[in-house]
Amino acid sequence: MNLTVLLSVFLLGAVLGAPMGLSMLAAGFAYLLATHQDVGLVVDQTMNGLYNSYLLIAVPLFIFVANVMNASGVIERLLNFGSAMVGRFPGGLAQVNVVSNLVFSGMSGSAVADAAGPGLIVARMMTKGGRYPAGFAAATSAASATIGPLVPPSIPMIFYALIANVSVGAMFLGGLIPAGLMALSLMAAIWVMAKRRNFPRETSVPWSAMPRIFARAILPLALPGILLGIIYSGIATPTEAAAIAAAYALALAFIVYRSMNIVQLATAIAETVRTTAMIGLMMSGAFVFNYAVANENLPQAIRATLLAWHLPPVGFLLAVNVLMLLLAVVLDEITILLVIVPLLVPIAAALGINLVHFGVLVVVNMMVGLALPPHGLLLFVMAGLTGTPVGAIFREIPPFILTMLAVLLAVTLVPDLALWLPKFAGLLKP
Repeated sequence: MNLTVLLSVFLLGAVLGAPMGLSMLAAGFAYLLATHQDVGLVVDQTMNGLYNSYLLIAVPLFIFVANVMNASGVIERLLNFGSAMVGRFPGGLAQVNVVSNLVFSGMSGSAVADAAGPGLIVARMMTKGGRYPAGFAAATSAASATIGPLVPPSIPMIFYALIANVSVGAMFLGGLIPAGLMALSLMAAIWVMAKRRNFPRETSVPWSAMPRIFARAILPLALPGILLGIIYSGIATPTEAAAIAAAYALALAFIVYRSMNIVQLATAIAETVRTTAMIGLMMSGAFVFNYAVANENLPQAIRATLLAWHLPPVGFLLAVNVLMLLLAVVLDEITILLVIVPLLVPIAAALGINLVHFGVLVVVNMMVGLALPPHGLLLFVMAGLTGTPVGAIFREIPPFILTMLAVLLAVTLVPDLALWLPKFAGLLKP
């Protein structure tokens, strides 16, 4: 009965269009009232969850890095680099879209930031002069943006590391091979579609111009390597590395390129505050919601049920894939990560599944969900940013979804795609 109150209020808020964080907080309040508990527990759970975690400070810092890089014009240098590398391939600008998102993801850690940054710029370039259909351009940007949270600094991976108590460094390394596999698979899919639909190639850049283009992009390209180096060498924690990344982004914007002014900095700070507040509200709701779920012994019931099915580890992982893709139709990825994943982590551990592999699999699932109709957030983000009808994007996204599902299946069945690099770096036992 108490669990029914919790879920009913949560679903009612979601159906009425309330922000997910507020829906979870309202459900938590209703649960506490129904069980005659002190509603002050809402504050207690929120404060203990948000302010007892040093790791969470990294999240707004990485969001700030993405906003500074976006506002200071660094994206243009990355686009020129991407165009020089792959523009000559069939569907040249669509290929550039994938490469640019892969590179920019090493600064943002957010799929939405990638879509609103290089994704939007390349989508506009693709539709200029009617070279590509608007729906295809927007769908390409949405699919390409899903690579972002698989590359450090990944905000979902930071959250998962906190939930599952695993190494952030191991998670960051674990996502690199799946990210590369995702990028190559999307580029292969674009190649096939470009051949069938006669999409244009871009003018080949002379090899003599390559060093100059690379030199213009080398400093922003170096940021992911700097982050990984200072984390894995033990020089800094992930949170300290996030602060260093923020200082590096400001140095590029104000000292090296001199492409940012105080007004743009203020805008970047304001956008960072808004995004962080939104995430903080969702986390506050999730902490309260999770308290209610744990108080009703739901995790233990789910664990007992799944263990009673005697699923092998691979069977469990396949079931998790199906569950998370179904949930992605009605829930956003942060809600899934903060509410559903904590229920699944103990079961994965009980089945002997490496929690780094499970975490990478969770993030890949959520990225597919971001581009999955009818609820995929990235599809609506690109529709809003480009003015493209959502239906046109829905018609173009299926080949990309099938490609991403193939990568998801590969990561599910071959754990070393996520575990080889962390093992090689000594962060996991061989």
